[in-house]
Amino acid sequence: MSWLRYRVFPSDHFALAGLLAAVTVSGLLSDVNAAWFPATMAVVPILIGGLVLRMPSLLLLYAASAGVLVAQSQVHDPDEVTPGTIVVVAAIGAIVLLMARMRTRLGVQWTRGESMLFDLRDRLRAQGVMPVLPPQWHTEVVLRPAGGQSFSGDFLVATRGSSGGRVLEVVLVDVSGKGLAAGSRALMLSGAFGGLLGSLPPHGFLPAANDYLLRQEWAEGFATAVHVVLDLESGEYELISAGHPPGVHWIAGTGQWQEIEAVGPLLGVIENAKFEGVRGRLDSGDALLLFTDGMVELPGEDIATGIDRLLGEAERLVKDDFHDAARRIVATAGRNVGDDRAVVLLRRR
Repeated sequence: MSWLRYRVFPSDHFALAGLLAAVTVSGLLSDVNAAWFPATMAVVPILIGGLVLRMPSLLLLYAASAGVLVAQSQVHDPDEVTPGTIVVVAAIGAIVLLMARMRTRLGVQWTRGESMLFDLRDRLRAQGVMPVLPPQWHTEVVLRPAGGQSFSGDFLVATRGSSGGRVLEVVLVDVSGKGLAAGSRALMLSGAFGGLLGSLPPHGFLPAANDYLLRQEWAEGFATAVHVVLDLESGEYELISAGHPPGVHWIAGTGQWQEIEAVGPLLGVIENAKFEGVRGRLDSGDALLLFTDGMVELPGEDIATGIDRLLGEAERLVKDDFHDAARRIVATAGRNVGDDRAVVLLRRR
């Protein structure tokens, strides 16, 4: 009993006692009517135990279940517990043990680990919500994780804080890796970048973000980013890039797309990196399109070809007054479903 006192967590006492009783009752019921209560009923307490018990308590439950099966086999009815029954119970027990081990590493019970992931996913999405803009401005944001997962290495942070809300700052980031592997790093960076954005002068953001990534010392810790600083009254903007694909500017007056490519190294690669911006102006009817490399890169294909394909799809949307443009561009031009994809549209009506 002293071993149980120190090995079994106090919070497990009632659950463990109930599940031990359930295992015992399932064995007795199986002896009474094996047709309605087969020996495989032992998996029910095991499954519940995998959700509510910590590892030492779960192992005690396994030992009790094994004892009940042995008793049914040797004492009451030797033919009741077949080799198939043992294989089924053992296989489910092994799967439950693996899942319980993962939950133990997180330090959570029941499905709280999954709830935490849902909460983190929602927080990452909330970071990518555009602030409310004046009526003459229209924005669209679409983030598509690789393989239909919930987590993406692409994320957006935006703020409208400088000069009394006159200046909009938007940063589109592509973290190395994709899907769930990059999602945890993206979540961490989105919080850090959200704190830096608007707190520093525009030309101070990317250097500060670069220093932050360098301090993390991740084995695969680089990222690309494009930072747009837009004056909502004049339409003047500056695009600053850190190894990111170029932005494209729809010029309504000429009816053409113009690539806006700024020079800058990847984030998290070199110290004291310098980032140069490119200036432009969005007049009435103009639009600025930002995207990540998942939209324009395909294995064995030059990125220029991918950009031409994206612009071809985007040009078709001009006739529809850019209605639902970001989603439609991702759906038609973003063929690389194995990579995270993101599109941001800023348009002046």
